[in-house]
Amino acid sequence: MWQSRLGFILYVILMFPPLTKWMESIMITHMLVQIPLLIISGCLMGQFFLNKFPKFFSRWNKNGIAGMLLFVIITTYWMLPRIMDETLMIPSIEVFKFISLPFLAGVALRDSWQKVGGLGKSFVILNYLPMFAFMAWLYIDPPIQICNNYLEAEQKQLGWGFLFIMLTMIFYLLQLVFVDHREEQY
Repeated sequence: MWQSRLGFILYVILMFPPLTKWMESIMITHMLVQIPLLIISGCLMGQFFLNKFPKFFSRWNKNGIAGMLLFVIITTYWMLPRIMDETLMIPSIEVFKFISLPFLAGVALRDSWQKVGGLGKSFVILNYLPMFAFMAWLYIDPPIQICNNYLEAEQKQLGWGFLFIMLTMIFYLLQLVFVDHREEQY
């Protein structure tokens, strides 16, 4: 229950207008800090919803695939450059961000992650690698300015952030492959 409270507190803090305005004023904090924190707040609050509505989640997301698909769709949507601009200009898109990321993506991730198993987790992670590589390329080397509300230098900074995340994920996967995961017996 403490995780749900912590997630709710994080969610309320992220909705605090001065903090929201500051995070959205810098492209890299908007995309790589605020959006993941909203998802994390939803993951933390997710246990409350899983306990409150167990029948719904057992019917809707029995094997975790539906939840992971929803998570991938929502996170992919929020990576689009046009959506970054619309969030700053259209209040309803801003409201959708604060609903979709924690309550659709975060809760779905919390419910699905254990259900999908190792193969499902690998599939999701391996799909994010080329997506992050593409986003890095898109923001680092665009032929034109792709976001109207952010400077070109901020776009490049975000691209390097995506590249760093992608490389970190690759090193993590390599570590999983080359490290012996058997329990050491003495």
